[in-house]
Amino acid sequence: RRILSLLKDNTSSCLILRFLRSSLAVGKDIDYYSKFSPSPLSMKQFLDFGSENACEKTSFAFLRQELPVRLANIMKEINLLPDNLLRTPSVRLVQSWYMQSFQEILEFKDKNADDEKVTYDFTDAVIKIRNRHNDVIPTMAQGVVEYKETYGTDPVVSQNVQYFLDRFYMSRISIRMLLNQHTLLFGGKVKVNPAHPKQIGSIDPHCRVTEVIRDAYENARGLCDRYYMNSPELVLEEFNVKENENPVGVVYVPSHLYHMVFELFKNAMRATMELYGDAMEYPAIHAQVALGTEDLTVKVSDRGGGVPLRKIDRLFTYTYSTAPRPSIDGSRAAPLAGYGYGLPISRLYARYFQGDLKLYSLEGYGTDAVIYIRALSTESIERLPVYNKSVWKHYKTFHEADDWCVPSKEPKDMTTFRSF
Repeated sequence: RRILSLLKDNTSSCLILRFLRSSLAVGKDIDYYSKFSPSPLSMKQFLDFGSENACEKTSFAFLRQELPVRLANIMKEINLLPDNLLRTPSVRLVQSWYMQSFQEILEFKDKNADDEKVTYDFTDAVIKIRNRHNDVIPTMAQGVVEYKETYGTDPVVSQNVQYFLDRFYMSRISIRMLLNQHTLLFGGKVKVNPAHPKQIGSIDPHCRVTEVIRDAYENARGLCDRYYMNSPELVLEEFNVKENENPVGVVYVPSHLYHMVFELFKNAMRATMELYGDAMEYPAIHAQVALGTEDLTVKVSDRGGGVPLRKIDRLFTYTYSTAPRPSIDGSRAAPLAGYGYGLPISRLYARYFQGDLKLYSLEGYGTDAVIYIRALSTESIERLPVYNKSVWKHYKTFHEADDWCVPSKEPKDMTTFRSF
């Protein structure tokens, strides 16, 4: 109190006091909203929100409640990270983005939803927030790299960071989905996107899976041709169990599917090109699409030599990459590999609507990558992280020794082996 009374004596001190009060107030708001669990939406609910009867007022009323909850839940979790990681410039920058976005949404908490200017200003704020968060994934990844380069690696910290990043990036995908839907539906003068007239926001009710796959292949092939002066061909097959003669279609977000398949094609092409070197011909990459009663499955198979079993889990570890890490200068197009978060983020896209992405490898031969997507829009429900005591315990509990023997790489000296 004495310090605060001294600070009141000049203008700059008043600004500091105002900042401290503002920080305390925001902290209380974060505590309040983090007590609520996010409300997961199904693909069908997203469609209903964006149907012909789409109501900007309804979307506004939902988002001004839901966005603070999702932001607060993950902001509380960020604070459980190691202090040295929180002090890295990149993580501090990400935190500042989240804090600013959280405050901007709260400004609409008590505003009149029937006022057109309010809903217009809200949509404008949503667009600004979406743009502000464009580089969240690489910036957070850079923060982890900064931490590891300065403090090295620790098994417990690495496990906690992996756990956190899965949840943080999943939260980011979900928040971006909400922002995108509102922006695409209500953010422009033209209500129908001329490039994708049949889409409802970012969702295609009749997503032609093979078209997305061919598009991803062609773009990955362009990268491959640039790096290796050649590329493998694609053999694509589709099987529709429900309607044998019709192409496979599903209610889905084409950009999410594209992201996953593009990543798998990049990996398959790189493995194939590096295994066969200067060969005149390369084995084709095979893609199969199957629609059953419950699942839509996409399998991408290559003959790039595969990976040993012990490395499979590592491929889903953030910042792990078998390619050299490129510099982030923005002057060149996206490299074929190197940043180390392509596969884990792709798996999150698959899991976001209750699907999955798995790798099966035959070392010495090749790899099968399989994407699972729910076939029914009512079953495609958001998978969202929630902040609670279980999460807190995960970060704070000391991990005990494994309850399985750890095999030694050195042969035992049987002459000194203990006897009973």
